[in-house]
Amino acid sequence: MIARGPAPTTVGPAFPRDQRMTTPNPRFHGFGLGLRSVHYPDFLENAVPVDFVEVISENFMITGGRPLDILDRVCARHPVALHGVSMSIGSADGLDRGHLSRLKILVDRIDPLFVSDHLCWTRIDGFNSHDLLPLPYTQEAMDVVCANIVHAQDVLGRAMLIENPSSYVQFAHAGATEWQFITEMCARTGCDLLLDVNNIFVSASNHGFDALDYICGVPVERVRQIHLAGHSQGEHLLIDTHDRPVRASVWSLYEAALARVGQVATMIERDDDIPPLADLLAELDTARGIAASLDRLAA
Repeated sequence: MIARGPAPTTVGPAFPRDQRMTTPNPRFHGFGLGLRSVHYPDFLENAVPVDFVEVISENFMITGGRPLDILDRVCARHPVALHGVSMSIGSADGLDRGHLSRLKILVDRIDPLFVSDHLCWTRIDGFNSHDLLPLPYTQEAMDVVCANIVHAQDVLGRAMLIENPSSYVQFAHAGATEWQFITEMCARTGCDLLLDVNNIFVSASNHGFDALDYICGVPVERVRQIHLAGHSQGEHLLIDTHDRPVRASVWSLYEAALARVGQVATMIERDDDIPPLADLLAELDTARGIAASLDRLAA
């Protein structure tokens, strides 16, 4: 089991944002959806009631053609966040220079609201697994992750958002909880957080920790965006499948997270069994309702 003691002390130099040549992320409050190809006509032909959209970075890291034309047209209507799935922040081989160069070109082209990727590794010895593989939360992994984030931020010229993963295994020799690791990562690199509430719920269920401990343990001042999604029950574990509506238990955890974090960008993810746009907009209205209720209580 992962140790649940006090947060680890900082090892290596800290990089406060005001000492790095990176643009900070805005404090953007709004509600958005992931842009998927089945909904391109809706977004290109109609006024869709969202405050922003998020796209998978790798789908648009090309030199031209219809995808970039679509992205340009969407950018003319909505702020766009870039969400990566293969930077391989946890790779001991370092970052792929070609990947980072293509991402930089895309970032410069559209000036996105946020640039994010996952706390995981996907690549080794030039082989890309196309899966978000887990990291041991050790000091060695911390050094690798922080070096890669700093490298990416230096190239991109802006602070990144790093997303907490869903987890299906634990490492016996890990020395910190995930939220402790994330807190240290943010302090050392100046990066911000994309807090995936569904991933927290899935991991908490799979590993037997309290999801509220996680919510209370992350550095709230670093959270800039929240993801919401659906999950499925596997044979023994919950699986982060993104193929069904957000479950009631995740909505409850979202309310707890928002109460602590405050108003930040919230987005619904759906990657399989994608419903009509109206269904996703109805889910987004649920998120808006929760935020509005919290606002009324705070007034």
